[in-house]
Amino acid sequence: MDRVSEVWESTQVILQGYPIWGAAIIVVVFAVLARLADRFLSGTARKLAARSKTDFDDRLVDLLHRPIFNTVALVGLLLATYSLDLNDALARFTLTTVQTILAVVWMVFGLRASKLLLSAMRKQEQRFGFVQTATEPLLANTVAVVLFVAGAYSLLLIWGINVTGLLASAGIVGLALSFAAQDTLANLFAGVAILADRPYEVGDFIILDGLERGQVTHIGLRSTRLLTREDIEVSIPNGLMGNSKIVNEAGGPPRQVRIAVSVGAAYGSDIDQVIEVLLSVGSSHDKTLSLPEPQVRFREFGDSSLNFDLLCWIKDPAVRGLVLHELNCEVYRQFSKTGIQIPFPQQDVYIKEMPGTSESGNPSQ
Repeated sequence: MDRVSEVWESTQVILQGYPIWGAAIIVVVFAVLARLADRFLSGTARKLAARSKTDFDDRLVDLLHRPIFNTVALVGLLLATYSLDLNDALARFTLTTVQTILAVVWMVFGLRASKLLLSAMRKQEQRFGFVQTATEPLLANTVAVVLFVAGAYSLLLIWGINVTGLLASAGIVGLALSFAAQDTLANLFAGVAILADRPYEVGDFIILDGLERGQVTHIGLRSTRLLTREDIEVSIPNGLMGNSKIVNEAGGPPRQVRIAVSVGAAYGSDIDQVIEVLLSVGSSHDKTLSLPEPQVRFREFGDSSLNFDLLCWIKDPAVRGLVLHELNCEVYRQFSKTGIQIPFPQQDVYIKEMPGTSESGNPSQ
């Protein structure tokens, strides 16, 4: 070790009389170091990345090649410049130029790495629900703007430009824009929240505050589109969607929908026969599911009927109205066929003769 120190000190003494050669040696040494770092990324780092189940690590290693190589090489160039003992103006210009190049190199790397990261997160929607096909461009643009602003701010600081006035002006402009576009921003943030929280997805049937019912055809950053049963597309701002009660008929782990056919049987009917007929109707329909099986519930003793519910499950909420129509028709046919009466409310009016009146209705004389 002492021998190495002596050799290094003697080398420095010799190179003091030849600063250009010393600078050239520094440049060559750091070029070799940059090459070694690049070889490490191509060899050891790539082998380690290959053990993962995704290609994210491999692509990230590929992106690191140029920034690492350029950084090590530029540091060597910077040290070589200092060893030449240049005048202050030239040394400052060299330092500023090298720092500018490094800032640009790493800003470009940040942009590429952010896109790569968002793409990898989108492929794992179970873990990163807020990164989807619709939100990925927004997130990528947001990250790009942040990196660009940070890079521009760094460049201004590197070149010694006072940014206080620029920051104040940017703050005033941003405040004015936020007031002018507050509704748009509210819809935008609500859209991001909807895409991240996913209370509904494209293809789901939802009911908005008990008023609008339709199928979600598009979830955008500003609005959500519903296709109603009348085949009319309704565009609803996401700000309104975020503040409304939403019933998702296709939500939850099981996506099937239950429908209920309510029917009344006359008092005196055989309830076992009624239940058997209703179960037969529910099971024989081609659009009702066998699991869960159709069920019949005796709900209440009504004013003029025994009230039953036939409960069936269907796979597609879009055919709910059609299936309910067909089940009602079939229930009526089977009740008529088996002699089960469906009562209807009726009132009997009895007219009594008042005392002191004749049969003709005129007062007695």
